[in-house]
Amino acid sequence: MIVAVGADHGGFEMKREIAKLLATEGHKVVDFGNKVYDAADDYPDFAIPLAQAVARGDVERGILVCGSGVGACVAANKVIGARAALCHDDYSARQGVEDDNVNILCLGGRTTGIAVAWDCTRSFLKTKFSGADRHRRRLAKVYRLEKSRMPAAGDRNAALPKSQEQVHDAV
Repeated sequence: MIVAVGADHGGFEMKREIAKLLATEGHKVVDFGNKVYDAADDYPDFAIPLAQAVARGDVERGILVCGSGVGACVAANKVIGARAALCHDDYSARQGVEDDNVNILCLGGRTTGIAVAWDCTRSFLKTKFSGADRHRRRLAKVYRLEKSRMPAAGDRNAALPKSQEQVHDAV
């Protein structure tokens, strides 16, 4: 699987560890930075480009890490087509994909240990969206909100992400 990773200073070390583990398991890792530790960096500078790449389908899934995971999650969810979730346990990471078609896992580099973070990552990556009618119906409601917020025609970012087209077409 092609997996994007990104982190600010609060998640820098955890991102490096997760990226190594992903590569060891045969995933192709695309690093959105930061690539050097910088205590003055800002999570939106990494979360937004990563979320855009996930929404466009350039990568299959994304993993963001900041100090608590909250800021990166908020920033990623501002991107149409991104469905980011902050997870601290295996169940949430799995259920978020099965029921809500989450495509970005957010973790707290200062709040979650690497063993738990890796368990969440593995569950997140191995799980597939269930496609159950009730979940499609719920995601269609989110899609309608996103569609109402989309840029005007002609904007180069106006195209609906592939993953959202699939949800909408299924409803």
